[in-house]
Amino acid sequence: MVEQSSEVHISAPGESTVAGRGPADPTGTETEQKLAAALAGVVGAERVTVDSHFFDDLGANSLVMAQFCARVRKLPDLPSPSMKDIYRYPTIRELAAALATTAPDPADSAVTAPAAAPPLPERPAEPVGARAHFLCGTFQLLAFLAYSLVAGFVTARGYEWIATGTGVADIYLRSLLFGGGGFVALCVFPVIAKWLLVGRWKAEDFPLWGTAYIRFWLVKVLLHANPMILFIGNPLYVLYLRALGARIGKGVTILSHSVPVCTDLLTIGDGTVIRKDAFFLGYRAHAGRIETGRVTLGRDVYIGEKTVLDIDTAMGDGAQLGHSSALYRGQSVPDGAHWHGTPGQPTEVDYLRVAPAPCGSGRRARFALVALLQLFFVYIPLAVGGLYMLFTEVPSIGRRLDPQQTVAPSELIPDALILSCVLFFGLVVVGFVVLCTVPRLLALTVQPDRVYPLYGFQYAAHRAIARMTNPKFYAWLFGDSSYIVHYLRSIGYRLSHVEQTGSNFGTELQHETPLLVTVGRGTMVADGLSIINADYSATSFRVSRTVIGPNNFLGNNIAYPTGGRTGENCLLATKVMVPLDGEIREGVGLLGSPCFEIPRSVERDSRFDDLRTGDTLRRRLAAKNRYNLRSMSLMLGVRWLQTFGLTLLGLASVDLYGTVGHVVIAGYLALTLAFSTLYYVVVERSIMTFRRLRPQLCSIYDRSFWLQERLWKVPDHYLNIFNGTPFKCFVWRLLGVRVGRRVFDDGCYMTDRTLAAVGDECTLNAGSKIQCHSQEDGTFKSDHTTLGAGVTLGVASHVHYGVTMHDGAVLAPDSFLMKGEEVPPHARWGGNPAVDMPETAVRPYSGGPRPSPSSVDASAATVS
Repeated sequence: MVEQSSEVHISAPGESTVAGRGPADPTGTETEQKLAAALAGVVGAERVTVDSHFFDDLGANSLVMAQFCARVRKLPDLPSPSMKDIYRYPTIRELAAALATTAPDPADSAVTAPAAAPPLPERPAEPVGARAHFLCGTFQLLAFLAYSLVAGFVTARGYEWIATGTGVADIYLRSLLFGGGGFVALCVFPVIAKWLLVGRWKAEDFPLWGTAYIRFWLVKVLLHANPMILFIGNPLYVLYLRALGARIGKGVTILSHSVPVCTDLLTIGDGTVIRKDAFFLGYRAHAGRIETGRVTLGRDVYIGEKTVLDIDTAMGDGAQLGHSSALYRGQSVPDGAHWHGTPGQPTEVDYLRVAPAPCGSGRRARFALVALLQLFFVYIPLAVGGLYMLFTEVPSIGRRLDPQQTVAPSELIPDALILSCVLFFGLVVVGFVVLCTVPRLLALTVQPDRVYPLYGFQYAAHRAIARMTNPKFYAWLFGDSSYIVHYLRSIGYRLSHVEQTGSNFGTELQHETPLLVTVGRGTMVADGLSIINADYSATSFRVSRTVIGPNNFLGNNIAYPTGGRTGENCLLATKVMVPLDGEIREGVGLLGSPCFEIPRSVERDSRFDDLRTGDTLRRRLAAKNRYNLRSMSLMLGVRWLQTFGLTLLGLASVDLYGTVGHVVIAGYLALTLAFSTLYYVVVERSIMTFRRLRPQLCSIYDRSFWLQERLWKVPDHYLNIFNGTPFKCFVWRLLGVRVGRRVFDDGCYMTDRTLAAVGDECTLNAGSKIQCHSQEDGTFKSDHTTLGAGVTLGVASHVHYGVTMHDGAVLAPDSFLMKGEEVPPHARWGGNPAVDMPETAVRPYSGGPRPSPSSVDASAATVS
């Protein structure tokens, strides 16, 4: 409950009421009276004056005000406020005046002005029957089993052939031929499959779970399982996309691991740069259908980090799209323009912050050739030959492969126990030692603030540092505990004079180089922070130190660039776009993309401050550290036990190899997937003793929060393999999510499974997230989030806790739907923070291709 302030009044006899929600303030206009009465009903007060400040006087917060906005939207003849309006006009009098007379400013008009693609025929969406859904899932299962069978047979035959080699040189040569041939086959097969199954992608749409979707899914899965993704950031990756039909010019640099699927609809001009975590898929799922469309980028375009390019979008020559931004369908950025925000709007900020350097075609060709030579003559023989040596030199495996030796069944468990311990704990220790030493040596070759050309030794060293220092395992292990601070220091973070809270950093954190990161005292970071301490152009790169000030709190899913204009004591809300211009912000909160100021904190969030100081803090922190240490030990044991189970299955497969033959090896991949999935489901539900989470408002030093942190440590990476199949929702149900029928999940992530509910035939796009909790400074809050039937979550959209989206509602790509919001049935919301966007509603559509962006009037998307 929100504490009431002195501005809350008791009504006198005879005072009038409005809509049955409490007495009106007789000093205000009719609109002001209705708004005040609605707010009084939300905060449980007798009366709220029209001059009461929402946050300072009433002690409200964004959750309370989101409920107020939802209540106002249900009242007739009242304007519909957004959360941005609430923060900008924090009294009833100011809000009523602004909604009545103030035209939207450029930031607001950016939400409604960009036009969608030309009007489409309004046809009702055809519901997909259970039969088509079942048949699609059956085919997908059979396709996976067939792929596993072929891979198992080929692998077994290959290692049999390698085993006939004599001497190290012969084994090396056979490993090179077998491994190299397998690599080429895995790269070529998706290309052939794409051209045979689809031909050229066209701008069209088709229903989920049908034959067209099956072809689409096969191509997508093969591309995602393609080893060429190892060459992202290399010119070879660009050549591979060209082989798939993409029209890509010279000197293009792609750093994003989001693989485009509809490659024939992708056009990229010369000298374009696409940063990591950018989505440019060429398709999206909407209201039970897959829609494909063009993404057209001109010459010398710059795409920032954590961006989304929806279908039917275009950027002219020399255009820029900043970090944490998105272009909605139909938006087109003019030549030379700089845009940022969700949806994009004009800005004066220059995101291309590094000077060019000499980097011609010859340099790119040499870099690609050296990478291929290293792969085929070093990495592949070492990987294949090393695995062969493991099979032959490890006694527990070698004895089983030797037909002249007999291994008793009683030796299976001891052998698996010893082998799994050596492999798991040995890799953990050796990996940590390498992580703390090798990147520091490589960093000596890359000097800060110096411009280097791409595709040289320094670029290779920089990419190696980024790959080596971003393993998810150690951040997962140490995150959400006091021990993450020591880990980050060991890999190079500058964290001097840390004010330990026990939750300084979450379990998801990435950077370009850890040796150029400084985080101030008292700062806390939630999950999903990406520290951008490297700048790129089409020909050059530069690393620089990124400094995050003291006493900040950073929410989820934030890209923090070098030169971010934030200082001390700032709250950076979830998915906020960190400003790169203007004065340095201090003592404020920042929300949205582009960002605007909000209160740093409110009274409700400070109720646990007494637990964060003095002896109480020391006792609670010590108890939390002990609990977290047990959680870390438990999770290490959980991961090792999985390794033991997989090792046991592997040794049993080797034992059966002589009698059943290659079939047992072929079935090993399917068995490991089934085992790992069921294993982690049981682990997660056991931690909760098979009960459901309950909404909470507590301190991070409360034991119930520590249990929640333990729950977040259960691995869930295995879920990605089920994307786009009916089995994903089956696993969600096993994990406790209330999921309806025929839900399409292309890569959604849910943090608090048993607090989420997803209705029938919802459509969840890649990168979308349902987060049923929030942690700000030392306070933890959680609540239910409910999606009605037929809801669509756009690519990389983010839904917070306490949210209700009613039937048929749509959340646009890269949007942030704040806590407590209520989206009406069949409404389309979008933006960061999300607001109603009726002008850009997309109707269900069938039949005929969509027009290309060249036919869309660019002026329709220009923000005045």
